[in-house]
Amino acid sequence: MPNQAKFKDPKISVVIPVYNVEPFVGKCLSTLVHQTFQDFEIIAVNDGSKDGSLAILREFERNYANIIVIDQPNAGMSMARNRGMEAARGEYLCFVDSDDYVSPYFLEELYRAVTENDADIACCYYYYHFVRSDVLYKYPFRCHGVFSRDVAMNKLLHDTQIQSLVWNKIYKRSLFTDYGITFPSMAFEDLATANKLFSHANKVVVIDKALYYYSQQSTSTLATINADKINDFIRATAMVRATLENVGVYSDYEKAYHALCRKTGLCCLYYVLKMHLRERKGANCLSNLNRVRRGIFYCCSKQFKLENLRRHMPDVTVCPPALKENYSTR
Repeated sequence: MPNQAKFKDPKISVVIPVYNVEPFVGKCLSTLVHQTFQDFEIIAVNDGSKDGSLAILREFERNYANIIVIDQPNAGMSMARNRGMEAARGEYLCFVDSDDYVSPYFLEELYRAVTENDADIACCYYYYHFVRSDVLYKYPFRCHGVFSRDVAMNKLLHDTQIQSLVWNKIYKRSLFTDYGITFPSMAFEDLATANKLFSHANKVVVIDKALYYYSQQSTSTLATINADKINDFIRATAMVRATLENVGVYSDYEKAYHALCRKTGLCCLYYVLKMHLRERKGANCLSNLNRVRRGIFYCCSKQFKLENLRRHMPDVTVCPPALKENYSTR
């Protein structure tokens, strides 16, 4: 178990799930230990890495009093994040992926934004870092300011002005603990989780500064798309509706939710075609396209119930095998 006495009562807990990222995790941690904001802990959860990631984590743990390393068998990114949350003691939570890195002002700016505006969530802009070509691209956000729950939820559901990502944000930890929110064990878990968090946030602030560097690699969820992930994308979209219904606000956001469904549907249709072309196998392609269509239509239907999704949309099944290990880096 980690030594919880190492760094007492930090303001922020930064949770980092780690799996086979030996070439990148050192840079990730280096950018965090050199933050201008100092009152925080880092909880790095090694999720059964088979490379030298754990050794790098242990070296940082020896050298920095605010780093806690948890080692567990491979269980997937969501379970690693959940394990980190269990150990967290900060008033605020932040998530950083282990192959990404951050600006020296990342925590300072987000903490200032969330506290000065008495908000529950603060978001920042980010860069895409295309690792292979070493190119940086600033994502073109189109909003900043302080937003009520209603405005923030509409922006999140449209998934352009605010995106369903967990890593470019800071959250009051009470959002997770008071409402029992954890990450589901699936791909596209951010989509399902972010909407739960926003549905309980009274105020959200977005700052117009790019402070996070997202590393786009060949091992990301979208780069390694397969049948299981397509099914999870639709399931995560269905979980968003279930969240809205459980909170009693689905009718308020029905139009925005339908926009999300259209985006999910178009993406999944593209992924099915891409998957079959990659494998050079046409069998089941039309059936899979129809399964996606049926699933999206059901998500928007008046008869929707999350537990009945699989009955209305049989799983997309194809050629590409699912990943052998229960893990995705995105």
